Amino acid sequence: MVLFATSAVTARRSVARLGPASANFWRILVATVALAIFSHGWGQGLGGVGWGWFVVSGLVGYGVGDFGLFRALPLLGARLAALMTQCLAAPLAAAIEWCWRGTTLGAGELIAGTVILSGVALALSGGESGPAGGIPRRIPGWGIVFGVLAAAGQAGGAVLSRHGMHVAETGGAMVGGYANGLSVAYQRILPGLAFGVVWWMLDSARRSPFRIGKRIPSDRSALPWVIANGLVGPFLGVGFYQQALHDLPTGVVLSIVALTPLAVIPLSMALENDRPSRRSVLGGVIAVLGAAYLVGGIRTLAQWWSGSSP
Repeated sequence: MVLFATSAVTARRSVARLGPASANFWRILVATVALAIFSHGWGQGLGGVGWGWFVVSGLVGYGVGDFGLFRALPLLGARLAALMTQCLAAPLAAAIEWCWRGTTLGAGELIAGTVILSGVALALSGGESGPAGGIPRRIPGWGIVFGVLAAAGQAGGAVLSRHGMHVAETGGAMVGGYANGLSVAYQRILPGLAFGVVWWMLDSARRSPFRIGKRIPSDRSALPWVIANGLVGPFLGVGFYQQALHDLPTGVVLSIVALTPLAVIPLSMALENDRPSRRSVLGGVIAVLGAAYLVGGIRTLAQWWSGSSP
């Protein structure tokens, strides 16, 4: 949770210095190099059953999802972008599984989805304070569009990745744990890197028709933020996330990860001078609780905490 929250804030800082396309490209390049070293050294590299599903999952999650996220960050800020991405991904993933796999949605899931949407709507409904509590700012409509796109990409990528792991486990190729989790992340991030390269080159060509891209980040002050963003999110964050899924019930892990938008608040206040309104904080809390309930996290967490079998 802390790593994912830090990733959102560092991404916002790098976007402010480099722009969405360049910040996404350099961040994903850093993560790809780190994942390649670990996966080929201690994981399963590019082999294994189900890799095709992981490739498609990465194109949707790292490609489409990150495109939406990095376009939403400069418009919404790290706090609201994280809120939309993390909380809307849960009901969207449930809807995708319902359409694709025919998974039945009960009354509890529908109520939880409504609660999430209500919380996000409340957080985005105005009254947002500007930097250091200044003049209230209006939420841009395109920021909401890109936030929804980021959530849809994350949801679709998660559903496809989950199916790929099921295929791999059926074929006896997945044993869980940190190393294999990072191997999956490595296979998923490669098509995301390809997507990022194309986006970066098109963006660079649009800005300067006679020169495709730059060899290094144009603002050197962005370098530590880019490296931090690449390491704490798609590398360390995913690795610890996969290890947690291996050691703890899924509902416990997902309920903790759902707290990411709330963890972003103090980081965003410290690094971006972002002062959320009471309405925004209340909406965030409502959306997070709805997301935790939707994944079964509240019930599973209570059972795990009491020592009973979930």
